[in-house]
Amino acid sequence: MELWWVMVAAFGAGVVDAMVGGGGLVTVPALLTSYPNTSPVLLLGTNKCSSVFGTSVAAWRYSRHVRLDWGWLFPAMLAAFSGASLGAWTLTCVAPDFLRKLLPAVLLLVLVYTLKSPQFGLVPLARGYSLRRRLLLALAIGGCIGWYDGFFGPGTGIFFIFMLVRFLGQDFLHASASAKLLNASTNLATLVVLGWNGAVWWQLGLAMAAANIMGSLVGSALALRHGATLVRQVFVAVVMLLLVKTAWQAYF
Repeated sequence: MELWWVMVAAFGAGVVDAMVGGGGLVTVPALLTSYPNTSPVLLLGTNKCSSVFGTSVAAWRYSRHVRLDWGWLFPAMLAAFSGASLGAWTLTCVAPDFLRKLLPAVLLLVLVYTLKSPQFGLVPLARGYSLRRRLLLALAIGGCIGWYDGFFGPGTGIFFIFMLVRFLGQDFLHASASAKLLNASTNLATLVVLGWNGAVWWQLGLAMAAANIMGSLVGSALALRHGATLVRQVFVAVVMLLLVKTAWQAYF
């Protein structure tokens, strides 16, 4: 019964992740409640095993239908992979407790900024940056958010999308497509580090991955069909849910 429940959760997470990220809101609680006697670190590693497949499939779907700027995206993927590897290593040395209280405030700023700007992310904006500046910004976004994903994780896809819209001028659809590739890199890096340390339940993770892939196909199809408007709406909804969840965990 537990397996079916987590697979349903993985499917739902795949739908959400493919559009804006935040699928961990669904799968992590499902894993923790279904296997309460299992090490949380093992369950988090198992969740990465599931999400890396779904995110990669969504990235592949987007790359076939959305024009991507590989000039900065590929280097940013490498930076994200490196940052996530460093973040996962940092986790073995430092507990991420300080981020638990900071995260709700950051999410609140993201939500307020998005709601105050009705056109934010609906159309791409020409920033007029030089190629060098765009590359440096992309490397900074990939490295910093990548480190965060390896070290802590909640809301990584949301932060990637927000940063790409805010600083590189992408609309929500293109930012979501780019974020999937960056997030796939961070998930892979974290999975490698945790898998090397034996913190992945591979049988369960691969079973969840199958459901997550199916969900990602549904989510990416919805995003491609309805465009930036739907992605923005889902983005706002997921940020609100993540804000409530993280605030409750941090302060109550």
